[in-house]
Amino acid sequence: MSPSKTNTIKNIAVLCSGGDSPGMNCAIRAVVRTAIGDGLNVYGIKRGFAGLLEGSFEKMDASSVGNIIQHGGTILQTSRCPEFHEPETRKEAFHILNRKNIDALIVIGGNGSYNGAFKLNEEHGFPVIGIPGTIDNDIEGTDYSIGFDSAVQTAVEAVDKIRDTAHSHARNFIVEVMGRKSPAIALHVGVCTGAENIIFPSKEVDYEQISKDIVRGIKRGKSSSIIICAEGEEPGLSYKIQEELKKSAGIETHVCILGHIQRGGNPSAIDRFVASRMGYVAVKAILEGNYPVATAYVQGEVMPIPLKDSLGKKRDYLPHFVDLARALSI
Repeated sequence: MSPSKTNTIKNIAVLCSGGDSPGMNCAIRAVVRTAIGDGLNVYGIKRGFAGLLEGSFEKMDASSVGNIIQHGGTILQTSRCPEFHEPETRKEAFHILNRKNIDALIVIGGNGSYNGAFKLNEEHGFPVIGIPGTIDNDIEGTDYSIGFDSAVQTAVEAVDKIRDTAHSHARNFIVEVMGRKSPAIALHVGVCTGAENIIFPSKEVDYEQISKDIVRGIKRGKSSSIIICAEGEEPGLSYKIQEELKKSAGIETHVCILGHIQRGGNPSAIDRFVASRMGYVAVKAILEGNYPVATAYVQGEVMPIPLKDSLGKKRDYLPHFVDLARALSI
């Protein structure tokens, strides 16, 4: 895009879409303050794409994002908007953005949010930038997504407490963490808490191996074991594992589902720093006429990459991380 065309951008909007993640507020703050510093007007859209369709825009200033960097969730709120999958809905969104005199849109969210933003650009030429905000860390093209470190830390702290009880009462626990399609949280929590087994959402559960690992631990004097289980796409996996271990091996286990506590809480220093960098880079990309792109964390650097390269999900985690978990669980 030519420099003269980038000068026509005066008003930008930012929204959060999909599941919330710690650090979204940090990204919003960085977008707002970077944009204002560069002479742009910034509007926050409440409740994601649904709020866009409802016209829920509010002008933001530096004070709008004061004292939010340490808070989880998102001051703009978020939602899932399945209607945005429809071309007619995106067409209406395009008209609303034009009526509001918005020149570019920054979308903080995951794969579904990215795909909606990409289609808006593809069909109507509207400038869009994506910022990866999902605790699952499953967006292609980026090593890291905002909220992952905070979610892992929350889960690790919970498992540490559960292990105290497991040891005191000589019990085995199955702790279920988030990750319907992504193994990232389960893998990191398993390694960081010394779990005896980690169950991934895309792998068939090997009940025989789980039983062998628990028995092996008992033989060397262990009185308790922790199994970390990614929730998977179908509810009740942890209870199914509990039932099968009892039936096939006579092993008693207790189930603890951590659930949405992993989404909440104060963002970690890592999430605050990365989110702030991403918000800054997103605004600079708009000013340079570089869109549609997504901000990506690649080998320690935050950079814009083509949005089309971030539309998929990372299916398989790095094999050496899996090998690490297995090596340390003996």
